[in-house]
Amino acid sequence: MELQINGEPVQVDAEPDMPLLWVLRDVLNLTGTKFGCGVAACGACTVHIDGQAVRSCVLPAAAAQGKHIRTIEALGTPEHPHPLQAAWIAEQVPQCGYCQSGMLMAAAALLQANSHPTDADIDEVMTNICRCGTYQRVRAAIHRAAGDREPAHDPASLRPVAWALADAGSRA
Repeated sequence: MELQINGEPVQVDAEPDMPLLWVLRDVLNLTGTKFGCGVAACGACTVHIDGQAVRSCVLPAAAAQGKHIRTIEALGTPEHPHPLQAAWIAEQVPQCGYCQSGMLMAAAALLQANSHPTDADIDEVMTNICRCGTYQRVRAAIHRAAGDREPAHDPASLRPVAWALADAGSRA
């Protein structure tokens, strides 16, 4: 099958029902997209398909034919990082780093759709899981990349981010 990955047509020898994540990682050796859960819950496998953030661990590769797939490898380079990557570094977001490619891809899709998101917008869209708990830093980095270096915070925004801890007891 032919896939359009990071702006290039690529012939892929894989079963049509193989999850796109494994085509990217195992067949094409694009290992920036991570495996976290295999059930589309954690977001480590997030890629863009036609500009939308999609969890690639549950998407059959055949479903991506004829669509534009963008992975973390195409987001920026060490020499020319994407504004989100620069903001991630400036805000010291990465800890273990495992969830970061998925977080960055979700954040990039958010900023593509909403160039100046509020804290509530970020909380609604950023549903990826970070075991290190860097959610406040993720939020700050998104604001920084959007050009909102000092976003206005209401007192409620100082509590732990809703998408991280609101139902922590039910996720344990």
